[in-house]
Amino acid sequence: MASRRNVLQEKFFNSLISGDRVGARAVVDEALEADYNGKQIISDLFWPTTKHLQNLYRNDQLSRLSYHYATRLLHSLVDQMQLRLEQSERRGVNVLVVCGPEESEELAAQMTADLLEANGYEVFFAGGGVANDEVVEQIGELNADKLVVFGVIPSTVPTTRLLIDRLHNIGVCPRLQIIVGGGVFNRAEGLAAEIGADLWGKDPQDVVDVLDSEPSRRMAADQRTVGRKRRSAPATQRSKAA
Repeated sequence: MASRRNVLQEKFFNSLISGDRVGARAVVDEALEADYNGKQIISDLFWPTTKHLQNLYRNDQLSRLSYHYATRLLHSLVDQMQLRLEQSERRGVNVLVVCGPEESEELAAQMTADLLEANGYEVFFAGGGVANDEVVEQIGELNADKLVVFGVIPSTVPTTRLLIDRLHNIGVCPRLQIIVGGGVFNRAEGLAAEIGADLWGKDPQDVVDVLDSEPSRRMAADQRTVGRKRRSAPATQRSKAA
């Protein structure tokens, strides 16, 4: 199974960076014919490819043209895959999903939003580039139960820190649960706790799993490290290996 997955990932990646729309769709069709369901395709094909694209692009190992080819095509494929996700019974739990402005973050956040919706959450996906003031206002208007911030790259962290700090200070939806996810939070141990998040997940599916397994976990005020010198996550903060 792992070898087949690796072959599919390689074929998919090569099709994306060359702008081969027909080839990329053919790889997805091949996965579906091999009995991959929508959730597996997102978790085992779309997400690893998105992460790989971001790493290469960040390290100047992928041209802007190839990166644009890949991310634009991936967006359309993620849109199509959402229709194949089996939908669970609605929970009546409102989740606002935001992210950083990079294409890879938008892609990851969209996958997260789609998986959360399929799992029964009422999802509002704002994406990236939304000012913190607007995010705070929207949380209040929605009376949101959860806020998900997906941040793949380091430059997302300062804005996320300011957002969480403001939410804690002004008390909008005081029982709001905040979860962060993505590459930068995986690479820096304790970063989620440092900025005051309640939980973190390493990838889109893990965000869903964490919210399911720990729906009531909140970071106590004395455990938040916003504005302090960074330290490792406290014992009560969920910690996972990347």
